[in-house]
Amino acid sequence: MNDKLMLMIPGPTPVPETALLAMAKHPIGHRSGDFSKIMAEVTENLKWLHQTKNDVLILASSGTGAMEAGIINFLSPGDRVLCGCNGKFGDRWAEVATAYGLQVEKITAEWGQPLDSEKFREQLEADKEKTIKAVIITHSETSTGVLNDLETINSYVKAHGEALIIVDAVTSIGAVNIPIDELGLDVVASGSQKGYMIPPGLAFVAVGAKAWTAYETAKLPRYYLDLGKYRKDAAKNTTPFTPPVNLFFALQATLRMMQAEGLENIFARHQRLMSTTRAAVKALGLPLFGPDAVASPAITAVAPPPEVDAEKIRTIVNKRFDIALAGGQNHLKGKIFRIGHLGFVSERDILTAISALEVALRELGYEAFTPGAGVATASRVLAES
Repeated sequence: MNDKLMLMIPGPTPVPETALLAMAKHPIGHRSGDFSKIMAEVTENLKWLHQTKNDVLILASSGTGAMEAGIINFLSPGDRVLCGCNGKFGDRWAEVATAYGLQVEKITAEWGQPLDSEKFREQLEADKEKTIKAVIITHSETSTGVLNDLETINSYVKAHGEALIIVDAVTSIGAVNIPIDELGLDVVASGSQKGYMIPPGLAFVAVGAKAWTAYETAKLPRYYLDLGKYRKDAAKNTTPFTPPVNLFFALQATLRMMQAEGLENIFARHQRLMSTTRAAVKALGLPLFGPDAVASPAITAVAPPPEVDAEKIRTIVNKRFDIALAGGQNHLKGKIFRIGHLGFVSERDILTAISALEVALRELGYEAFTPGAGVATASRVLAES
């Protein structure tokens, strides 16, 4: 059936009708007074979402652009950085830092496991000369569904005193409580097609005072991603380059929706959807990829038994039910599938996806569960939460 696609992937995520209708409006001039009013409102609401009084800057890019900006604006060639790598995106930030001539030291963990915060402590405490200039962390590692211990790692960075903490919060802003000012985070990057509930095309970088001090002496090349330009223009409720105006209309709409729901309710909803999904998958006899204790509220990774092909599950769910699930990345391709529950996702969506998953499993000859067990478990968890 046409026009029934349901996105259950980590991004793009579903877009509410309110935002779609907002995007359908005729564009306005991005140097107009009307756009400046929207920019002012959006900027203020972004600070609310990020729980910060500092700058939250808006780029026309993906989350990768936000992270690249977060790296290149505050560091210089040859700077020593620690990069947490326990999935595709941690690896990506190490690649970006290497491309810009930084001295990258990886702190790794097996995909599906969280980063060991003690390894960061050891490295930072051993740095008596304060040569480590930044620690780069992926908070919610989308490729594996693991949430890294940002708070603990950040405490070790703060104890170090010199290093900045640069955070990929692409699938955690709008899903997980990240009190930026309370934690004293220096740089936090995210992207519009995740918890913000709008299409791809905008990215956000929250920047604290310590990072701006580093900006003054940073020597990596930058032009389009020069955050100083964005800061200067944001103070005047404008942008240094042409923005995707209609995405601002959508962002204005979804930030209003988020404020109406409230931060605590947003975080509780994502936690509830994660718990429901994980319980339902377990009831189907499918192993989860990653421990419950470090599960990301944005996405659940599932590692089916060897006799069940992960890609065939995704194909059946897509073709029969128009539900898109995510596959594994890099060496996990074909070995896991991922169920997104980020952004504009409701309890009804989880029940629907679990129902479709049950049908796909039965069609593939997998019978290690009682028919209806997944949906029944999900229903019970939702009723009790």
